Amino acid sequence: MAEIAKKQRPGGNMKLIDALGYRLPVAGVVSILHRVSGLVMFILLPFIIWMFDTSLTSEITYSQFTSVFATGTGFLPGWFYKLVALALIWAYLHHLIAGLRHLWMDATHAVTLQFGRSSAVFTLVVSVVLTLALGAKLFFF
Repeated sequence: MAEIAKKQRPGGNMKLIDALGYRLPVAGVVSILHRVSGLVMFILLPFIIWMFDTSLTSEITYSQFTSVFATGTGFLPGWFYKLVALALIWAYLHHLIAGLRHLWMDATHAVTLQFGRSSAVFTLVVSVVLTLALGAKLFFF
């Protein structure tokens, strides 16, 4: 019997392409996006440090900072820097809201399926709406 079960199993390790075939619940998507947003913030840490440094050092560096977002630098246009900042905005907002969701669930022991689903939808909606609002400010005002 064990030999039959062994023959029906797929061989080898699971690959990322195999994982993409699974349909996750919305809470699983939020959990994965929480990790992705943390990774995005970590990768963009040099960009964050550059933004803080150039925006706070002096009036001259602040004008250089704003000109990068308006005209760009070198071969990279200004809208590219705005997109990077928008990715950073989304990562921060999503990571913050999802982290608060996890803390709330841990503190109140609210681990029902319904609460997990509704809080995950809330996390996605609020982070996207706030990102769009701040993105509109970044790109149009």
